[in-house]
Amino acid sequence: MFGAVSALAVACVAQADPTALQLVKKGDQFVGVQAKDKILQIWAEKSAASVDPNIWHVVYFDTGASGNNTDVKFGAGEEMGISHPFHPFFSEPKLRDVIDLAKVHVDSDRALQIASEQPLLKGLKLRYSQMKLAYTDDGVTWTLDLWSARVNDPTKDAGVGTVVISADTGAVLKSDLHPENARGEGPPGT
Repeated sequence: MFGAVSALAVACVAQADPTALQLVKKGDQFVGVQAKDKILQIWAEKSAASVDPNIWHVVYFDTGASGNNTDVKFGAGEEMGISHPFHPFFSEPKLRDVIDLAKVHVDSDRALQIASEQPLLKGLKLRYSQMKLAYTDDGVTWTLDLWSARVNDPTKDAGVGTVVISADTGAVLKSDLHPENARGEGPPGT
């Protein structure tokens, strides 16, 4: 009995934060029925302690809210706040802007894995990331901004670029990587 309980405790401690798509289901409980599963975008703030982000925003199309959107903010998988952001220079989102989640086959953890396996990043110690799932000209995509430790001074970091990945197929659609920044040849990270 004790062994089973301790194994369960270890499994719970080892469990990673929820992925972006798992947070959609958690976020559904904080929005009205008219907004459930109607996602406009999901984005993560720049990670702080590891390459895996743990502060996420799930933005719902919500006709019952000011600006037609509700942003549910999560930290380490727990709800941290709900807001209705107003963007004065952008038109209100419409139903056509909602992401078809049935066509999203690549979750945030897989997108991060694909991005980190890019050949130009080989040998770099990726330290931070920032991610966004949204409609683009290329369909629904993950856009990942990446930072690594500097090669000559691992206490500092450098932005090493952006990778855009299809949320449907996992194909890398665009790659704007600058590994030279990690060698101290480019601007320091922010």
